[in-house]
Amino acid sequence: MSTAENSILGLKMPTDPRWVDLASISLEEVLTDHAFCEQKAATQCISLIQRYPEKIELVNALAPIVTEEWGHFRMVWAEMKKRGFTLGKQRKDDYVNLLLQNEPKGIPGEDKLLHKLMICALIEARSCERFRLLSENLEEEALRKFYYKFMISEAGHYRLFIDLASQYYDAVKVRAAWQQWLQIEEKVLQELVPRGDRMH
Repeated sequence: MSTAENSILGLKMPTDPRWVDLASISLEEVLTDHAFCEQKAATQCISLIQRYPEKIELVNALAPIVTEEWGHFRMVWAEMKKRGFTLGKQRKDDYVNLLLQNEPKGIPGEDKLLHKLMICALIEARSCERFRLLSENLEEEALRKFYYKFMISEAGHYRLFIDLASQYYDAVKVRAAWQQWLQIEEKVLQELVPRGDRMH
């Protein structure tokens, strides 16, 4: 992803170029991890709906995303089956786990949703960037098109979570929280060794 495109997403650090090279030779592992990422994205939306059922805008926005994310899982699984791949076991997502470890403690209850939405937006933005790399650099044209579709979808999800936050918090607070999480993510990426068998 170019500097300009990273700027649109707000990401502070581009993905290490080695990642896409490693991913291209670890396709079964990447698809497996991608499948589980889509499952977890659906589960996270369900969790937010369950935790904040009184927030009607959130419920209305996330209910269709649950269906979409599960549809994405089915798309990835279909691609795996077509290639004779098996799903295997879910892998630990160090990237997401490190982000979650940075959720602020001791903040007012009403602010917890803001940070949960920022984390969701950040994961979607980074996934969008990774899908863009795959759509541009994989040798197989069908897979490039496959990941281009996912890139477009993730860009929309990133925007949705930012917009949801803006419905419940003032713009200054949302911008400050987003910048805070972008800085956290930059530090998280600096801690991680690029792995070609993981989406993140």
